[in-house]
Amino acid sequence: MKHFKFLFAAIIALFLFTNNVKAQTNKPDDIVGKWFTENNDAKVEIYKIGNKYYGRLIQLKEPIDKETGKPKTDKHNPDKNMQKNPILGMILMTGFVFDGKSQWADGTIYDAKSGKTYNCYISLESKDKMKVRGYIGKAWMGLGRTTHWVRTK
Repeated sequence: MKHFKFLFAAIIALFLFTNNVKAQTNKPDDIVGKWFTENNDAKVEIYKIGNKYYGRLIQLKEPIDKETGKPKTDKHNPDKNMQKNPILGMILMTGFVFDGKSQWADGTIYDAKSGKTYNCYISLESKDKMKVRGYIGKAWMGLGRTTHWVRTK
């Protein structure tokens, strides 16, 4: 029984150590770069200003509005003054701060397809795969949507 307790404690310690090492492998600027959204509909460039991270829409799979034959605009924005602004070049993600471990949180993400802004956090699943979670209220409430983006050039 003594050996079992020791083995169990060793396994728990190893588990905690490996999870802690994994969490500490992220560095604040690891999300900086260009990312394809989940369905490759768009390319977003994430950049840093001060200690906060932002994301700008730099490429659209279909940049032309089929109805107008002109570049897509922010037509679903609830602010009528913003509806004529082009989507390309728009800042979609604002105010993310690295938590020192594994997430970039306290940011927002704008969905141009609905005209709505959501709270958001980001985490890396690997060097080239990012989890983007937009949500309403608090993250733990489960009211939101998760997408996965892939790093590109």
